[in-house]
Amino acid sequence: MSFRRKFSLARRIMPLVFTALLVPGLANAFDPFVVQDIRVEGVQRVDPGTIFTYLPVKVGEQFTQEQAAEAIQRLYATGFFSDVTIDTQNDVLVVQVKERPTIASVTFNGMRAFDTEVLNSALAGVGFGPGRVFDKALLEQAEFQLKQQYLSEGKYGVEITPIITPLPRNRVGISFDIFEGDVATISRINFVGNKVFSSSDLRDEMELTTSGLMTWYTGTDKYSREKLEGDLETIRSFYLDRGYLEFSMEPPQVTISPDRESIYITITINEGEPYKVRSVKLAGDLLGLDAQMQEMVQVKEGETFSAANANATVEAITDYLGGLGYAFANVNPNPVLDRENKEADLTFYVDPGRRVYVRRIQIGGNTRTRDVVVRREMLQEEAAWYDANSIKESRDRIDRLGYFNELNVETAPVPGSPDQVDINVDVKEKPTGLINLGVGYGSTEKVILSFGISQDNIFGSGNSLSLDVNTSKINRTLVVAHTDPYWTKDGISKTTSLYYRRTRPYDTRYRNQGDYRVTAYGGGLNFGVPISKYDRVFAGFTYEHNKLELYDPPQAYTDFVNEYGESTNALIFNVGWSKDTRDSAIAPRRGSFTRLAADFSTGDLRYYMLKAQQQYYLPLGRNFTLALNASADWGHTYGDKTFPIIKNLYAGGLGSVRGYEGASLGPRDPRTGNYLGGSRRFVGNVQLYLPFPGASRDRTLRWFIFADAGQVSTTGSSPCYTGIGGNVQDPCGWRYSAGVGFSWESPMGPLEISWGKALNSKPGDDLQAFQFQIGTGF
Repeated sequence: MSFRRKFSLARRIMPLVFTALLVPGLANAFDPFVVQDIRVEGVQRVDPGTIFTYLPVKVGEQFTQEQAAEAIQRLYATGFFSDVTIDTQNDVLVVQVKERPTIASVTFNGMRAFDTEVLNSALAGVGFGPGRVFDKALLEQAEFQLKQQYLSEGKYGVEITPIITPLPRNRVGISFDIFEGDVATISRINFVGNKVFSSSDLRDEMELTTSGLMTWYTGTDKYSREKLEGDLETIRSFYLDRGYLEFSMEPPQVTISPDRESIYITITINEGEPYKVRSVKLAGDLLGLDAQMQEMVQVKEGETFSAANANATVEAITDYLGGLGYAFANVNPNPVLDRENKEADLTFYVDPGRRVYVRRIQIGGNTRTRDVVVRREMLQEEAAWYDANSIKESRDRIDRLGYFNELNVETAPVPGSPDQVDINVDVKEKPTGLINLGVGYGSTEKVILSFGISQDNIFGSGNSLSLDVNTSKINRTLVVAHTDPYWTKDGISKTTSLYYRRTRPYDTRYRNQGDYRVTAYGGGLNFGVPISKYDRVFAGFTYEHNKLELYDPPQAYTDFVNEYGESTNALIFNVGWSKDTRDSAIAPRRGSFTRLAADFSTGDLRYYMLKAQQQYYLPLGRNFTLALNASADWGHTYGDKTFPIIKNLYAGGLGSVRGYEGASLGPRDPRTGNYLGGSRRFVGNVQLYLPFPGASRDRTLRWFIFADAGQVSTTGSSPCYTGIGGNVQDPCGWRYSAGVGFSWESPMGPLEISWGKALNSKPGDDLQAFQFQIGTGF
């Protein structure tokens, strides 16, 4: 045999040798053959047809050693099998497999920080969960994912031990024993390199804080990478807003103590020096609107550069162009630095793009709410020029409906039409029906029970229907109301209401409860007309029937019955105007609220009542808010009768003049000493809201200092009674108080606590320094 022939034989044999060594799944080496049949052995759950799809050969085709190796590789790659063997028996291909076990269940022992669904969802993201094929590599990924969940909550001492329990039918149960450990809290935040601004000033800009009195509630002392990145951007903006254009910051150093309970953050910064603005220019395609855009520039020459003013200029010009139909306008500020003189030349480059109009407005995601309910809030019209201002206001109007959890308004270009866009309004509906039972306690009305059922979007029409029941020591109220916010296409609202109210004396210290009872029931129809974005006028009428039941009553109520009778009927007309620019109805920081109203009654009760209220909210710095409130109510009769006592006004306690007993200001009955109220009331409040220590960013948790003033008196010829034997001195005079308080929109309901000091109390005044009110639902 020649050398060439020997080499050729070796070249044919060596691949088979290597294949046999590298692929142990081949039971025996074999020569190529034509497959007469294929048999699969060892499968339990996997369908044999699945295995056939991974084989590189079919019956009737030739099968080689290389194809056998490829088949083994393919079957292993599926992850279904822990062992694969290929054998041949009389031209029959035999595939023997050993299936991996499947996961029957996943449980967590010792877990308190998360719900089981949260962790199962996290594990599903890495392909681990019940019904999945068990794989040890995947188990390691699952363990890592669980640790990441705990690290995100600041639990750096967490220990996770997986336990694998074999089960019948080739299954396993996975149990994770979890030792959560304590939350690692931020013990120190250090700044290095800051010279102009103190570390405490910079820490005040951050959301993350060190542990404090209220961080158990706010959680701001728990480290989070995302929150830290947000804080770093806030600090960067803080410097850029003050002209430090060369400000830079190194990546923060985050270290943890050996016991994994304390975290230390070090932030190294280079402040640089502040720059002044030497010149401000507009460039680009200004569309001949140079003068109009120039008025929107908020950066002034000679002033210190402010990134906030530059961004406000960009937003103003962009919104202005958007209002003209330029949906994709782009404005870029470009400062050129003169480092020697510390000055900057700022140029705003304007690219308006193409003017477009709206082809179609599309509503999506609403399964119950009718399209018209959303569409009627849209100020942007189809087939009209694009108007960014109208679209923004439309979004706010839809959001104020309160029917949706999520709201997204997007502008989408129309393919093939460079001058057209579609407006897509996608919503996610939330339940708008509510049934609630409640219990509360007030220092004046004592235990307050309530029940309510309401539907704010009944049948998807945008109308609301409600039933409310409240009962306390003093008042019992039942109200049924229906509101149609679009009674007309112009947005005029209509509210129809029926009510029942029963009132007992506010003060019972001089006699047993039940000296008299006033029962009123009636119905009303009111209309509201929006006249601007913030203004609304309203008008309506109410029919009311009143009945008095007297049991050893106060003298004033006996006089009323003698003058008007035990039963009265009245038709009350009302008209008014309100304006609301507050940034929040729950915890406002800026804006104002104005309301003027008048009631005019005819029938048995002939009187009129004028009402006015003004509120201002002024932000003082970042975390302080000064609130001012003034209200005046003035009632009078027309005719020869006195003002009906059942329409009197009250003051004192929470909501008016704190430090005095609730409803105690004003005249007292000369026989029983009851609080009678009056036909004229003035109340003024000054309140400074301060951040709660450790919760400066939580607007629902605040403490405050206050000063109150108020007066309740009579009008016309009605006397100002001074109580039993004149024991109350000057009951109709002004009363003043001051104090401190605490307010919290807690998960249990609104809570307000105040401690007030009466500053000019008179003999006979009823004082109450500590006052509170809380409500809850169950």
